[in-house]
Amino acid sequence: MILIMIQPVLAANAAVFAIKNATMEGKITVVVLLLLSLFSWTIILGKFRQLVIARQATRKFFAAYASTRDPLDIQRRGEEFDGAPAYHLYIRGADELAYQLKNNPVQNHASPRAIVGDNTESGHTDLLARSTPTKISLASFEAVKVILEEAAGAQAMALEKGMIVLSTAVAGGPFIGLLGTVWGVMSTFAGIAEKNSASLTTMAPGVAAALVATVTGLLVAIPAMFGYNFMVTTIRALTQELDGFASRYANQIEHVYVDHRPLAEEIRDANEVLAARITNALKGETPGL
Repeated sequence: MILIMIQPVLAANAAVFAIKNATMEGKITVVVLLLLSLFSWTIILGKFRQLVIARQATRKFFAAYASTRDPLDIQRRGEEFDGAPAYHLYIRGADELAYQLKNNPVQNHASPRAIVGDNTESGHTDLLARSTPTKISLASFEAVKVILEEAAGAQAMALEKGMIVLSTAVAGGPFIGLLGTVWGVMSTFAGIAEKNSASLTTMAPGVAAALVATVTGLLVAIPAMFGYNFMVTTIRALTQELDGFASRYANQIEHVYVDHRPLAEEIRDANEVLAARITNALKGETPGL
């Protein structure tokens, strides 16, 4: 028990001794590594908080979206799920869809037809699609899909922002420390050659000071490695969920709001509208009828 308590003290004393005897090059190396560690810990803490919020908000958003049939319900209700990448993608798509419905509408005058004996969610969605009078064309839907792809890419980039610092700390920290160590050992042997003395007392301070750079590099790289692996796994999961939701969302928009009527049905609807207008015009000309 006493030995366990003494070991950290000895390690701390050894580090202090090594830093005091370090050369200017070794001290510069340690300072650079400490700055890199500061940046990496800033990214670790900030990114961890971002990912926790993203996972919680995404879970809530998916639950809310699953309870709706109309792809625009959440936007119309004004619900917000800040921090959820899928929600920001949804809003971009919903805004573009609303713009296309307002500026490039396609009127569907076909009467809604219920699906007999089908009370499933797909049946309700089919009924909603048939009862939606204002739709968009395939060209307008392509514009919505482009916005969804851009939003998915932007959210993926936002999730990965700052990860380059962690990868640099993992890959570069040990090598920077090794550079300081080699440089310190080289300076130590140069000093021994000048003094013409190769005793352990002469070599020990310089070698210890050189090795502290390697230790510092490992202390920078090890936490960054664990943080990087955890965050990359979480970001990959969120990105896959985002891609899956983008495909599902685009499919629902196409099913409910895109005009897929056959040409014959479009001609029939146009003839019905024209016949109704002619009938109204004739009634207006002959008030006695």
